[in-house]
Amino acid sequence: MVQNEKSLCRQFAKILGGQHGFAGGKCVATISRNLIRATILSKRFMVTSSFSFESLNIKNGKALCLGRIALLQKEVEPFISSIREQGIKVSSIHNEWLFEIPRLIYVNIESVERPLAFARKVKKASDSSK
Repeated sequence: MVQNEKSLCRQFAKILGGQHGFAGGKCVATISRNLIRATILSKRFMVTSSFSFESLNIKNGKALCLGRIALLQKEVEPFISSIREQGIKVSSIHNEWLFEIPRLIYVNIESVERPLAFARKVKKASDSSK
């Protein structure tokens, strides 16, 4: 990672309201949803979402931008509507656990664009779903 990418990663995570880091050569921003008091099999479970970018094209500033967001059922439709209106693809919608309370739905998204533009779109969609 070059210094510019590290700075870009910090900005990316800041827009999303998360912590930045690097894994496997890509920038990853992790967001904790501490207000959701989730449990699995009656044990506390930390609800997190993660967003990343990789394969940054230095010439045009675009990268592969990916996301996995954990949502409450009531947040799914507003989030998906907003994210699609902004040109980001929804690649999957699923639950991961059988015995979690409340029910969590995970939405995976993908786009090739400038990472900070992607982060702003995700933030807008996330804010509109709550």
